[in-house]
Amino acid sequence: MDKIHFPYRSASHLAFLHVAAQSGAWEEHGLDVEYDAYISSEDAHKFVADGSVEFVGGNHVSTYGARMRGDQWLYLGQTVSWLDHRLVVRADSGIDGVSDLKEKVVAIRGNHPGLNTWLFLKQHGLDQDRGDVTLERIRGAATWEMVRDGDADAALVNPPADLFAQRAGLKVIDVDPLPMVWFTTMSSGRKFVDGHPDIVERFLKGACQGIAYFKTHRQESIQIIQDRYKTDGDLDLEAATRLWESISKILSPKPYASFQAVGNVYELAKRKDPAAAQVEPTSLWDYHHLRRIDDSGFIDSLYQT
Repeated sequence: MDKIHFPYRSASHLAFLHVAAQSGAWEEHGLDVEYDAYISSEDAHKFVADGSVEFVGGNHVSTYGARMRGDQWLYLGQTVSWLDHRLVVRADSGIDGVSDLKEKVVAIRGNHPGLNTWLFLKQHGLDQDRGDVTLERIRGAATWEMVRDGDADAALVNPPADLFAQRAGLKVIDVDPLPMVWFTTMSSGRKFVDGHPDIVERFLKGACQGIAYFKTHRQESIQIIQDRYKTDGDLDLEAATRLWESISKILSPKPYASFQAVGNVYELAKRKDPAAAQVEPTSLWDYHHLRRIDDSGFIDSLYQT
């Protein structure tokens, strides 16, 4: 059994990772995957480069600019290509859709999530740089709590936060999903990938098998989420089910990122670091291991029963 480190960049990934690990998917391929550990963006770049970490579940934005400084980060597979979010506002706000957010304050948090909101609003005609909307970064409280308490007019949230907001009396509005590279990515470095193709293939097979289990074993997956996923506190059955439904809907059976998702995350990378504009956006994506697995029929076989 080969020991593999696969730390996450956001604890929200654990809703999927707990299920994939508990399904035994990686163990079937001879891997003991240590997935339940956080890593910072800076440490991810450092430890992937020196080989002390084999794979990382995130770092979606910093990598493009880092490539111009010699970083050899590679994306090997992507679990989702859509951001399944909802708009939450106070019931008496008069806001019924995205267009009503003009000159309003939208709560954001984190680097990548905040950039997602910036891009989504810009693509819907509300440009922060023109002063169309104010993005207010917060710490500590959930963004929907800022809306509830009157410190922001709106927030874009992912399940199960939409359910928590609804229970608190807020209005939840369906909006268009955003093509985006986020959530769990199978990332590594060129040196490790070139030197350990067998481990890379087994790791990707385990990831694909974990995705299939998540999508096809509803009750078992919901139970694992309820038992082990504590990022959003102790989830009752309704909240755990809402989270499973949201993730299952957007999980890609064949974990290739869509061109639209790569294009959008590239816009975030350029926003964060102008050096990213000098990098071809698909140059960090290496699918040849995943394609070999796919061409063998392995992924299709996971959904035949």
